[in-house]
Amino acid sequence: MASAAQMKSLLNSHYIGDEEHFNTVALQIAATEARQGHQKLADEVKNLVDHAKSGRIKKQTIPFNRPSEELKGLLSVSYPEKRISDIILTDQLRKKIDRIILEYRHIESITQHGLIPKRKLIMIGPPGTGKTMTASVLAGELGLPLFQVRLDGLISRYMGETASKLRLIFDSIENTLGVFFFDEFDAIGAERGLANDVGEARRILNSFLQMVEETGSNSLILAATNHPEILDTALFRRFDDVLVYELPDMVHIESLLRERLSTYAPLNFNWQGLVTASEGLSYAEITNAANEMIKTAIIGKSKSIDFEIAKDSLAERQEMKKQLNLTFRA
Repeated sequence: MASAAQMKSLLNSHYIGDEEHFNTVALQIAATEARQGHQKLADEVKNLVDHAKSGRIKKQTIPFNRPSEELKGLLSVSYPEKRISDIILTDQLRKKIDRIILEYRHIESITQHGLIPKRKLIMIGPPGTGKTMTASVLAGELGLPLFQVRLDGLISRYMGETASKLRLIFDSIENTLGVFFFDEFDAIGAERGLANDVGEARRILNSFLQMVEETGSNSLILAATNHPEILDTALFRRFDDVLVYELPDMVHIESLLRERLSTYAPLNFNWQGLVTASEGLSYAEITNAANEMIKTAIIGKSKSIDFEIAKDSLAERQEMKKQLNLTFRA
């Protein structure tokens, strides 16, 4: 029979999504049952753990506690399986994200001492530098569903309606454990008093500030923006930490290119030349260019990528970025 401590540990690990610890405790219970002569039960528990580890048991989804029609168009849900090893980060950013995961996995111990783990995060940086990927990694590492807030459904032209929709989202944050991701957050977090600000925009921001401060949920709340300079300074006081994303340096560019292309690169491949051609591009842009290189090799029935073709693919990305920058400055 499982002890009270084992039952509490089992429930806690399930609650915070720590699958590895959950399996460890389950195997400890199986071992206890075996020592007490309950071999059949012990074998059944071990078989269940083995099946779960092999992925044959699909994780149960976490349902909304509100009727689905109320949230239709406001949230989209996914169940990522990404891990921290799937993303390339600076050492400083990697340490911060590791810390967030560690604190969340020890949430019970932390709260018992009157402290609160980091669970409200602002993510700032250029497009394609890993903000959305980080949301997937956090959800995958913690075994939580990822809820992406759809701003097209949230922002309404009708007076007062956006704040009401925002309340629905925060009710879900309170009632459904998960990672809630507000992308392009500057759409609701812009500084009060800007030239294009209107009364309704200020009310929306004030509502968000109040709701995010009052929430006691253990859900993670992530707000991402490409334009931190226009965020209201009051926002930063409501969040636990700021994650800063930057364009990759030469070291990280080479790491990304080797990760994506090593299988298809010939011996003595000019990695440095490709790194130089990638300078100034984001992680997403380099990844997309690398995928194009691989597809070109596959279509041409080649066993390896051609350096000149690869370099041309990156040059196209550079030109595309240049044109987009000119367009948005005009």
